[in-house]
Amino acid sequence: DADALNAIAEQTQLRLELQQRSTRPTLITPHPLEAARLLDCPVSEVQADRIAAARALCEALSCTVVLKGSGSVIASPNVPPVINPTGNALLATAGTGDVLAGLIGAALAGGLTAHEAACLSVFRHGRAAEIWAQLKPGQALVASDLLGH
Repeated sequence: DADALNAIAEQTQLRLELQQRSTRPTLITPHPLEAARLLDCPVSEVQADRIAAARALCEALSCTVVLKGSGSVIASPNVPPVINPTGNALLATAGTGDVLAGLIGAALAGGLTAHEAACLSVFRHGRAAEIWAQLKPGQALVASDLLGH
């Protein structure tokens, strides 16, 4: 959630508590601006090397990171980063990140590791947007549209 990510960027205590959750599956899904706030750097720096930015967040916060955007990057502790091949610009609408968070939560509840849950959920989320674009070319995508695809 954007407000939670902003709070983590601003409040040292929250950041420390997040780092100490390393024994529990913990995952954040920032877009580039949120990642820049967390890293205290310009967005251009995040975008210049998205893999490095995701890895830096992963290391700084001891959690799995999904750096959203074209070619979402998934970085987890002690695992090589993954670039997701699915998705399109239709996912840049309000609420689609909440759907992604729900997919990840469901995958975690199903017993997947944070890294596995992130990879599977980001892939499915992106694929649903691709299917939408094929079935309804030129039509906007709202978050609830993702659920059926």
